[in-house]
Amino acid sequence: MKKTFYHIALVSMILGMSFTSCVPTRKLKASQDRVSQLQQDSISALGKLKDCNAKVKDLDAQKESLLNENSLVTNDLNNLSSQSKMTIADQAKRLKNLQDIIQAQKDVMLKLKNSISDALLKYKADELSVYIKDGNVYVSLQEKLLFKSGSDVVDPKGKEALKSLVLVLNNTKDITVLIEGHTDNVPIKTAKFKDNWDLSTARATSIVRIMTTENSFDVNRISASGRGEFHPVLSNDTAEGRAGNRRTEIILSPDLKELYKLLYQ
Repeated sequence: MKKTFYHIALVSMILGMSFTSCVPTRKLKASQDRVSQLQQDSISALGKLKDCNAKVKDLDAQKESLLNENSLVTNDLNNLSSQSKMTIADQAKRLKNLQDIIQAQKDVMLKLKNSISDALLKYKADELSVYIKDGNVYVSLQEKLLFKSGSDVVDPKGKEALKSLVLVLNNTKDITVLIEGHTDNVPIKTAKFKDNWDLSTARATSIVRIMTTENSFDVNRISASGRGEFHPVLSNDTAEGRAGNRRTEIILSPDLKELYKLLYQ
């Protein structure tokens, strides 16, 4: 009986010790798992924190850029404000002055055109024409009035017309003169002229010399250019069209200094 009791007691002790040792092992395993999870959470949180810091840094850079741009815009606005302090009344006055100058120039050019037309009244319409274009007065002289075919020597009748023109221009101040030679598209090549461009330039220069040397027009107010066949006013497909393109244009332009001065002051 005693032996049986001892056996039962021994078995009870072994079972009790086994049970007691299992409980701490499970708790330890659970603690280790918890620590591992916390470590993973910490690593994840650290990664997110780095991303947030990078985004904050990028936002700071964008903010700095926007502040710089805003500063530049503000400076530009301040400069514009300081440069343009005209009142509405000042602007209206300036506009009125511009309109007055433009109208005065139109009046001068119209008067000049009429004076030239009167001075050259004896010449036929197929010899010359006088008109206003783009604010300039054009005196278009046909080849038949000025030159023989292929020549840059001005005929006596052409010299007479130029003399009458210079008499008007010498009484008109603040006018600049451009002489433009034009030809048709029929090729020319002689011992004197290489091509139409050469011929048109020589003709323009001949007219400049007659106006300045023979008729005392101011050399500082005149220039010459040759445009060859490249600016026709009529079709070169007909004899009449080619004749119309063989011309010399005297372009009279107003002095725009006062207008520019008012525009850019």
